[in-house]
Amino acid sequence: MKFTASTSTILKQISALSGVIPSNPTIPILENFLFEITNGVLKITASDLQTSIISEVSVEADTDGSIAIPAKMLADTLKNLPEQPVTFNIDLDTYSISINSDNGRYKLAGENAADFPSIPQLGRADSLVIPSDVLTDAIGYTLFATSNDEMKPAMNGVFFNVTEEHANFVASDSHRLIRYRREDLQANLDAAIIIHKKALSLMKNILPSEREDVTMEFNDQNAIFSFGSTKLICRLIDERFPDYENVIPLNNDNLVTLDRQGLLGCLKRIVIYANKSTNQVRFKVQGNELTVSAEDIDFSNEANERLFCEHDGEDIEIGFNAKFLIEMLNNIHADKVTLKLSEPGMAGLIVPAENLTDEDVLMLVMPIMLHNFS
Repeated sequence: MKFTASTSTILKQISALSGVIPSNPTIPILENFLFEITNGVLKITASDLQTSIISEVSVEADTDGSIAIPAKMLADTLKNLPEQPVTFNIDLDTYSISINSDNGRYKLAGENAADFPSIPQLGRADSLVIPSDVLTDAIGYTLFATSNDEMKPAMNGVFFNVTEEHANFVASDSHRLIRYRREDLQANLDAAIIIHKKALSLMKNILPSEREDVTMEFNDQNAIFSFGSTKLICRLIDERFPDYENVIPLNNDNLVTLDRQGLLGCLKRIVIYANKSTNQVRFKVQGNELTVSAEDIDFSNEANERLFCEHDGEDIEIGFNAKFLIEMLNNIHADKVTLKLSEPGMAGLIVPAENLTDEDVLMLVMPIMLHNFS
């Protein structure tokens, strides 16, 4: 089997797939890309058994065939070659691969394509079309808040909850909860699936920068996201996502509105002086002034800053984990944010002061109990 393509063409395809390749695979062949040629179309597949990405590209080929090619060696070779046509000569009997370029010849050992695990087929499935920019935003708003706790598998991914009214994308790690709602995305079906954070992280890196429709097909076990010449297939998390709507407080009417970048910069400075195990900062709101402070008694470190704010409600003093707040503020695209508070022991909400049309962003964070009030 022989085919020819430019180094940039092949490299572009395998770069999108490289993130799937596991560092310590359960079966050795997963360290390979699966190359399959049919009627002049090269289909490249990478998989870790839970998530697979397939990409297609046209090449000049003399015959159909398939081979598993070592992923790292191939990627490293093409990265270090200048832009030029390269020809792959493959012996399907010995699985020997020869890559010929203007500069030289590179020979490596492949493996039998038949040993590569089969990719799940959905059969009967529901489908939904999501614009790529909406999907990019949904992943960006939620992915950082997923849990790393394998004892809570339902929280290791993002909950896609699409109804006839709207679409909710939800993530939580028990300390915070993010709900990104799109009013312009509905379906005449109820989609309630949890997609693992690794699959979403990979998808975020390969989604097109230009607006393009992404087709999501899913059944009880798997989901397929298709766009352009690329498909991402992932196994769903077979767990029940917590009833997130009941966690979101409805009576947080103590409102503090302030500049997002100003608060973000303040927190980045103040957290330096906080206790390293809790990262606790104290918010003290009096009138139109917010005082942010932190102390680490063990090392006699302390710091405080004052920020102007718009305040509607009673004076309040409440503690939060600064690292959580910093991550949340980094992932809100708004000039001003509003903190919706109620009591020192109750969850606080962070929302954009003004939401964009058709979208609603809500971020919940649990407080840290303050032991002494000043």
